[in-house]
Amino acid sequence: MTQHSSITPQDKANILSQALPYIRKFHGKTMVIKYGGNAMTEPALQAAFAEDVVLLKLVGINPVVVHGGGPQIESALKRLGKTGQFIQGMRVTDDETMEVVEWVLAGEVQQDIVGLINQAGGKAVGLTGRDGAFIRAEKLKMADNKDPNVLYDVGQVGNIVSIDPSVVKALQDDAFIPVISPIGYGDQNESYNINADVVASKLASVLKAEKLMLLTNTPGVLDKEGKLLTNLSAREIDNLFADGTISGGMLPKISGALDAAKSGVNSVHIVDGRVPHAMLLEILTDTPYGTMIRSH
Repeated sequence: MTQHSSITPQDKANILSQALPYIRKFHGKTMVIKYGGNAMTEPALQAAFAEDVVLLKLVGINPVVVHGGGPQIESALKRLGKTGQFIQGMRVTDDETMEVVEWVLAGEVQQDIVGLINQAGGKAVGLTGRDGAFIRAEKLKMADNKDPNVLYDVGQVGNIVSIDPSVVKALQDDAFIPVISPIGYGDQNESYNINADVVASKLASVLKAEKLMLLTNTPGVLDKEGKLLTNLSAREIDNLFADGTISGGMLPKISGALDAAKSGVNSVHIVDGRVPHAMLLEILTDTPYGTMIRSH
């Protein structure tokens, strides 16, 4: 912790006293955290993330982690000599690709995160949508951007049918931290790869979470001049969609966030995962470290 050696005891006391009202306010509440991007691939940021999750748990807040793994899947497919095929930005997931997705997400990536949290002093448990019949899914039918009557087959990519959060609640009640891979199962016991932002947003709604935190590789939602918008209502977000301020890769992330905000999640935070401890700073201080979307 050498980088903090310049902080005086007085500064530390001020920081802690500023956090106290937030700790009191969120005690016993659930927070769903989507973990991806740089925060997930840089060792210093990985350690900071794990410490933040453990600290939240220790002060009585219930973190639930949902992770992605696009870059890790990509490099595993490359090692097998398999080239990814994409339609409208969506990975076509055939049987062989799905096998790779499962062993990368539910194996390698999930266990890395579980290990990091445990190393930081927490008790993490890995889950996929199969565990406890947790995430039921069906095949995603993807419509063409220009002609909605044209549907593309993107293989074993899933749409969420329903989420039964009882396994997550049981773990939370027992002081465990659930770490969830975004894999669902279908009627024929087949596996589906589901967008991690979508799983996090839907899970936050089902758990009636206090907050949904989306760690990204951007500072948050920017206006047309590139300035960070720190505090937005659901209605203001609708307007930013309509006038094209929000577009491209931010669209699916924000639309999931918006659904969560409209269905009972008090606030959604889009936080810059490239800033160490940004999540903690966003939750426990007055300073905004990203964009907060209020439900009203």
